[in-house]
Amino acid sequence: MLDKLAVNSLIVVPAVLGLLWSAKEWVSVSKVKLDGHPDLLAKQDSRAATSNKDIVNEMIKIAKTIQDGAMSFLFAEYTYMAVYIVLFSIVLIKFTGVPTTIAFVVGAVTSILCGWIGMMIAVYTNVRTTHQCWRDLKSGFDVAIQGGCVMGLSLVSIGVLALFALIEVFKKMFDFESPEVMYEAIAGYGLGGSSIALFGRVGGGIYTKAADVGADLSGKNDYGLEEDDYRNPACIADNVGDNVGDIAGMGADLFGSFAESTCAALVLAASSPDLKQGWCSLMYPVLISSTGIVVGLLTLLVQSAMYPVNGMPDVEKALKGILVISTVLMSPVVVALSKFCLAGEFSMGEGYEHVHWSYCAISIMLGLWSGLIIGYVTEYYTSHSYSPVREISETQKQSAATGIIYGLALGYLSCIVPVVCLGITILIAHTLCGMFGVALGALGMLGTM
Repeated sequence: MLDKLAVNSLIVVPAVLGLLWSAKEWVSVSKVKLDGHPDLLAKQDSRAATSNKDIVNEMIKIAKTIQDGAMSFLFAEYTYMAVYIVLFSIVLIKFTGVPTTIAFVVGAVTSILCGWIGMMIAVYTNVRTTHQCWRDLKSGFDVAIQGGCVMGLSLVSIGVLALFALIEVFKKMFDFESPEVMYEAIAGYGLGGSSIALFGRVGGGIYTKAADVGADLSGKNDYGLEEDDYRNPACIADNVGDNVGDIAGMGADLFGSFAESTCAALVLAASSPDLKQGWCSLMYPVLISSTGIVVGLLTLLVQSAMYPVNGMPDVEKALKGILVISTVLMSPVVVALSKFCLAGEFSMGEGYEHVHWSYCAISIMLGLWSGLIIGYVTEYYTSHSYSPVREISETQKQSAATGIIYGLALGYLSCIVPVVCLGITILIAHTLCGMFGVALGALGMLGTM
């Protein structure tokens, strides 16, 4: 088994590396100048060049309006969140104590930070992606991936570092009766992340949907404007909502899922008489996420070589390729972690006295590959490339009612494979390792986050 220094290094170094890579990608995106590509303008006549410059100025103006709107929304939303954090912290202090409250506040603030970073890089990257697509599709795709890297890598890196720091501080600050009590207090970290995710995902989602429907009703019906016409104020509000709901909200949501799953696995590991004896086995759940950062970086390097983007069909292939590559690369990492971090056989309580290290690896792998399958099924039922969406569009030719009915039926149908995958994962993982296996299955699904 790995010693304490090696374990700490495997947690901290990948997280720091992820943050440095995020910073590098942010710098790369910032170097994209919104100038209309002077080399292309030089080949055009003066009238076309002047028109392109006007378009660039309009792009910058619209992007600035959307960015200002997103910042205003987040400021208003975070003001309400701050009041909630203070009020709920008072309740937690009374019923659970100071340590849980501290963990809750740290989780909530980290969740807000992850959402804010995602939103900032999104509004910064969106217009630059559009600008680069003007030159060619590959340039636009590269900028979009770089912007996505900032959120994905920084989210997991900050989450891992904050959780690890919380554990180290709690060990020195408080005198807990046992490891179980300490990790139960640290579970407040997951509670804080999930609470903020509720505000971000639901609040932002309702805002963007209200703006979207409002833009359609007002712009199309009253004024005959085209879809997404920037002259419609509600269309700008819809784009603001896409950033605060689908990006800032999703960032907080993903962080909440990561924090909850990791904290649950830590609590269950601390309750095992065998696992809590070694620092390596106790930090096993955190190591899954930290090594996932390295896998993410390797995936980005491999993807650009294996799935070059030269045309529109290549974009979908490249995004699917990222899912496949990361899942394949993560699989041997999971096996190696399980072998070197866990004892050959250990107890997880009554009924699970002889859990083999491979059982934990199997539980994580089930979650990991189920996540890939669910991703592909979601793509199949929501992409215009496949028959379900095309069939819905055909039924709309008859009437809106048939389209709604058929769409609802396909929505129900799309749930079957994901539910089966989740059921199999939970059943086998619980049979092998009990509730610890279920927690590891959830961490497996988030391993390539």
